[in-house]
Amino acid sequence: MSSSQMELDQLCINTIRFLAADAVQEARSGHPGAPMGAAPLAYVLWDRFLKHHPAHPRWPDRDRFVLSAGHASMLLYSLLHLTGYDLPLEEIRRFRQWESRTPGHPERGPTPGVEVTTGPLGQGLAHAVGMALAERWLAQRYNRPGFDIVDHWTYTLVSDGDLQEGVAAEAASLAGTLGLGKLIALYDDNGIQIEGSTDLAFGEDVARRFEAYGWGVVGPVDGLDLDGIEAAIAEARADDGRPSLILCRTVIGYGSPRQGTAKVHGEPLGEAGLEAAREALGWPREPRFLVPEAVSAHMGKALDRGRQAELEWEARLTRYGSAYPEEAERFLGELAGSLPPGWDVGLEDLFPPGSRPMATRVSSGMVLNALAGRVEALFGGSADLAPSTKTLLSGHPDFDARAPGGRNLHFGVREHAMGAVAGGMALHGGVIPYTATFLTFSDYMRPPMRLAAMMGIRVVYVFTHDSIGLGEDGPTHQPVEQLMGLRSVPGLTVIRPADAAETAEAWRAALLRRDGPTALVLTRQDVPLLDRDSCAPARGLHRGAYILWELAPAPGRLPELILIGTGSEASVALEAGRRLAAEGRRVRVVSMPSWELFDAQPAEYRESVLPAAVEARVAVEAGIRLGWEHYVGLSGAVVGLDGFGASAPAEVLYSRFGITADAVVRAARGLLK
Repeated sequence: MSSSQMELDQLCINTIRFLAADAVQEARSGHPGAPMGAAPLAYVLWDRFLKHHPAHPRWPDRDRFVLSAGHASMLLYSLLHLTGYDLPLEEIRRFRQWESRTPGHPERGPTPGVEVTTGPLGQGLAHAVGMALAERWLAQRYNRPGFDIVDHWTYTLVSDGDLQEGVAAEAASLAGTLGLGKLIALYDDNGIQIEGSTDLAFGEDVARRFEAYGWGVVGPVDGLDLDGIEAAIAEARADDGRPSLILCRTVIGYGSPRQGTAKVHGEPLGEAGLEAAREALGWPREPRFLVPEAVSAHMGKALDRGRQAELEWEARLTRYGSAYPEEAERFLGELAGSLPPGWDVGLEDLFPPGSRPMATRVSSGMVLNALAGRVEALFGGSADLAPSTKTLLSGHPDFDARAPGGRNLHFGVREHAMGAVAGGMALHGGVIPYTATFLTFSDYMRPPMRLAAMMGIRVVYVFTHDSIGLGEDGPTHQPVEQLMGLRSVPGLTVIRPADAAETAEAWRAALLRRDGPTALVLTRQDVPLLDRDSCAPARGLHRGAYILWELAPAPGRLPELILIGTGSEASVALEAGRRLAAEGRRVRVVSMPSWELFDAQPAEYRESVLPAAVEARVAVEAGIRLGWEHYVGLSGAVVGLDGFGASAPAEVLYSRFGITADAVVRAARGLLK
């Protein structure tokens, strides 16, 4: 390499460093240390390997870069600005400010080129596993000899903190088991975390650990040796049978007076420290936010490279469409997130009137299998509970390292990673991922579900064994507070269907929703198929709540009492309502499978279902009572639980804990005195 090229490389690297340091200083908060230390390895990746098109950030065949160490956000923002993304210097100056496109941690959406919302450590790596998995699955399904229309890499930059998180261990183990050879993690091994040296809490041999997971390990390499970094990435790319971890020994806060210490991790350098760093690295004192013309010209070449790569891909895709027109049409439709014509025809016919009682987990499995035959983008599995959650796709093979085109994905007992990997699959595109486990274990999945809601991505979470109705396994497995916990997540739609007919509509609603995740909450115990000849059609589920049943009211007269039920307790409310009606009460029974869908309805519809003038209201649900005051008011009643469950048959538990029609009738009579 010529000396002039070496000088240009160092100029680019220092530009990245000081854009980060200046932005943190301007904001008076942030993390300058990691960007200053990791700038060389990020620069080599972006300049010599990364396939991307800054003018078209969502080009499907781009390489994915995930900054798992999200606190180093200014490293990513600097790279995006310098390579030509729509992120002007003014946005760099507005780092961490109101409505800027440079928030404190990367957020997918406001910032072009950000693939994943990161910050909670470990999540970026786990989501990157999902992206690499989706690439592998789509490549197996659609590539043909001479037509590699799905052919890209997933890179992630991880920190010591990332690798200490349990979700990283879960995801890395799964990635190694599945042989995701186009996944490369660059480990920014600087030996420092907030409290000091990583030796305080992190003493294992990371290389041997990842080798045990089934990864290829490259290095360690000197984080200042550009040729060594380039050679390491090339070596990792040559090992296409295993994911790769590249150990890069870096110095946090390189060039600053406090380099190599925890002091430079999460606070500005200060004016004196910044001045000293400029002097140490030969950087001009003024102006701040300097981008030399030579750097703009060199790093801006990413636009031309990206444009050319996308044009070549489009030409290949056109030839592919001529040779394989049906596959091309389906591929493009799946990338767009579209559903094929007729995808939901006849779902309601799966459960004709008079069908036997069945658990909604069972009816969900029937619906899922019917959908899988029409919606080929549906791809997912369970955390070792598929026989119980009824989420196996019959007649379809498993996805594994030897057969990466299968549609049954086995996540193992890794709920946290399962949620994050599914999020990565959705972010990649071309896939509608679903996961499954018991509702009580949703606690393990909460961080990635929260991120999915924040990013507005389509993931379907199947949660079965939704209440004390699971019975003998006892309170450790009986969710009591989890349902309310899910409802508290902004942007997550929670649906708890009452019977098989509502379950079919719940799956419809989940697949139709393209701007956020959906949780389907299902029973273990059998529930009756409601008599839809006397009850309202189940399609009312799409509005969140609907009038399930009431005797024909006199014109202009409101009911004197409203009973509200969800899931398995909708039939309890219905039984109580009919008994009260037989006593001469004007009673309305409302099925409310989804708070979120109902609250999104126009005020006129909500008033038509729950008239404000009717204050006598009783809600019944086999979970904690908290939250139902939103619908029954302070004057209403809630039949629910105040503590954990117990080990006994389901029918005994419902009786002992008072989740019965008798209890609902008593509560209603108390309100009507």
